Amino acid sequence: MKILVLNCGSSSIKYALYNMTDQSVITSGGIEKIGLPDSCIIVKLNGEKHKIERPIEEHTAGVQWIFEVLTTGEYAVLKSLDELDAVGHRMVHGGEKFNKSVVLTPEVMEAFTACNDLAPLHNPANIKGVNAVSALLPNITQVGVFDTAFHQTMPDYAYMYALPYELYEKYGVRRYGFHGTSHRYVSQRVCEFLGCSPEGKKIITCHIGNGASIAAVKDGKCVDTSMGLTPLEGLMMGTRSGDVDAGAVTFIMDKLGLDTKGVSDLLNKKSGLAGVSCLSSDYRDVVGAIAEGNDKCRLAKEMYMYRIKKYIGQYAAAMGGVDIILFTGGAGENQSDVRELTTSGLEFMGVKMDEAKNKACRATEAILSTDDSKVTVCCIPTDEELMIALDTQALCK
Repeated sequence: MKILVLNCGSSSIKYALYNMTDQSVITSGGIEKIGLPDSCIIVKLNGEKHKIERPIEEHTAGVQWIFEVLTTGEYAVLKSLDELDAVGHRMVHGGEKFNKSVVLTPEVMEAFTACNDLAPLHNPANIKGVNAVSALLPNITQVGVFDTAFHQTMPDYAYMYALPYELYEKYGVRRYGFHGTSHRYVSQRVCEFLGCSPEGKKIITCHIGNGASIAAVKDGKCVDTSMGLTPLEGLMMGTRSGDVDAGAVTFIMDKLGLDTKGVSDLLNKKSGLAGVSCLSSDYRDVVGAIAEGNDKCRLAKEMYMYRIKKYIGQYAAAMGGVDIILFTGGAGENQSDVRELTTSGLEFMGVKMDEAKNKACRATEAILSTDDSKVTVCCIPTDEELMIALDTQALCK
């Protein structure tokens, strides 16, 4: 069985083609800068990357190009599109309508479209991807895997805001959480890796990258997560502020004369590591500048680490303890200092890190804690595309 996974963003399309017999990636890549004159496709095949430039105005043409690359020319891996059995899509915001992956029918797409107000940048792009596939392969099965679905098991006292209840009733204002496909994958995978059952386990999953979130997973189900109505809430991120006093937001709007779009840009695109460091949204750049004596970068790093550690403590309290803490995402998988500094001081919870194991680990599955640590700390590289492929395969049976 061959499944194509598509992740359509506002100006990009990522893809991966799987052979589900052994869950291997046949080829992968993505189109960047859709709608711009320097748009291109990156093809990853046999361990090598290849770049092809071509103007791509919109998503239908982008999907068409991906299909062309898969079936014709020097990077072809399919004789024809008839070899494809199904297409799985990353769908960002399913609101309360979707708590699991589903086959994309017209009724499902109508319900998903109704969630556009909750994710105006992401959901319309997802819809374009589905429609593009439908136009080119009208009879193929398409499956939607929702970023918000895994978090739908949160209890109401965890997902509700202390706002007038009618805002929830009328507009769905509540915490939804994101990165759900990643949190679901790693929380399942860590139990397979450790040879234990999710039942009875209290797991804290730390997805740390340019976008970052943490989830509390109890008995295999999410009971809390750091992101909220939008991906802005929670941790300090590359350019996002994370948690901030709402009163400070209105104060800033008055002082700077910002409208809602202006303050949204400030909080989403000009804050976080970039805003505090006044240098970069890239953690590696911030760390490099600290060595040169940049105090704003020192402050940005300490704030970044503090938020992560604080959420780990909060979720251990919320679950009445923790058995496993895992790190994933770009920084979580690759930056040993992130894992070291965010677990330092948690010895009172039973966390004992193995310094050598932690420093040696880079984007590999590994136990990072000592043998006598009461809490097992792990690195588990995420694989959202495989999770989407597996869900798609399951729904095609």
